[in-house]
Amino acid sequence: MELWITNFQGELAALTGAFLWAASSAAYSLLGQKISPLKLNLFKGLIAIALIFLTLIISDKLQTEVNSTTINLFMISGILGIGLGDTAFFSALKNMGARRTLLMETLSPPMTALLALIFLGEQLTFGAWCGILITVGGVAWVISERTPGAAISNVNIKQGIVWAILAAIANSSGAVISRFALLSSDINPLLSTLFRLIGGTIIVVLLLFFQKIKQDKSEKFNWSIKLVGAIFITAFSSTYLGIWLQQTSLKFSPAGIAQTLLATSPIFIIPIAAQMGEKISVRSVLGVLVAVVGISLLFTFQ
Repeated sequence: MELWITNFQGELAALTGAFLWAASSAAYSLLGQKISPLKLNLFKGLIAIALIFLTLIISDKLQTEVNSTTINLFMISGILGIGLGDTAFFSALKNMGARRTLLMETLSPPMTALLALIFLGEQLTFGAWCGILITVGGVAWVISERTPGAAISNVNIKQGIVWAILAAIANSSGAVISRFALLSSDINPLLSTLFRLIGGTIIVVLLLFFQKIKQDKSEKFNWSIKLVGAIFITAFSSTYLGIWLQQTSLKFSPAGIAQTLLATSPIFIIPIAAQMGEKISVRSVLGVLVAVVGISLLFTFQ
C-alpha cells in the first residue's frame, strides 16, 4: 500500500486538491454575495501566505538559498494561474454563469498536456491521453446538464467564452511553468506554493489599485465572526492546502495528468450535494462513472 501511494503521490494529491476545492464551494457561494471576487482573492491569498510562512518555520523547511530564476518562474506562474487566471474565470462566471464556465474550463487539461508536450517534451502514452479525454468528457457531461432555474439573466455568451478561454490559457500556462520550475530545482512544493501565491497576490493588489468601478469603490461589508470564519476556512482548504496539493501533483506527475485530476472538482460536488439533500440525476451519476473510468486509465497507463 505504501509503495502504491509513493508511486502515485502526485495523482493522489491532485484528487485530494480537487475534493477540497469542491468541499469549499459552499463557502465561496456565501462569500461571493458579500465581497467582490478581487477582494476575496486578496484576503484568501494573504491568509494562505501567513499560514504557509508559519508551516515552513515550524517544520524548519524555510529554504534561504533558492535560485532567483526559480523564484521568478514560480511568481510568473502565480501571476498567470492565480492572479490573471482566477480574474478571467470570475469574469466568465459573471458573463455566462457557472455551468457554461466550468464546461469551458475542461479545455484546460488537454491544453496543459499539449503545452507540456511542446515546451517540456513530456510524452504521454496513448492510454493516458484516452484517460484525459474520458475524464474531461465525464466532467463536461455532468456540468453541461440543464437544470431547472439554472438560467441567469443578462448573459453575454461571447464575452464569457473569451474570458473562459483566457482563463484556461492562463491556468494551463501557469501549471506548465510551475512544473518546469519544480523539475529544474529541489525546492519543496510548499515553498513553491508560497512564491506562486505571492505572485498571484501582487497582481490582485495591482488590479484592485487600478480598478475604476464605482460600485466597487462604494462597496461596504460588515465584518462578523461568521464572515471571518468563512474566509479563513476557504483560505485554509482551497488556497493553503489546495494549491500546496496542486504543486505536489505537478512535482510528482506529468502536467497534463495533474491538471486533469485537479479539474475533477465538479464530480466531487455531487456526493456533497446529495448529503445536503439535493436530488441527483441519473445523468450526473453516469457522468461521474465515466470520469472514474478515465481516472483509472490515468493511474494504469503512464
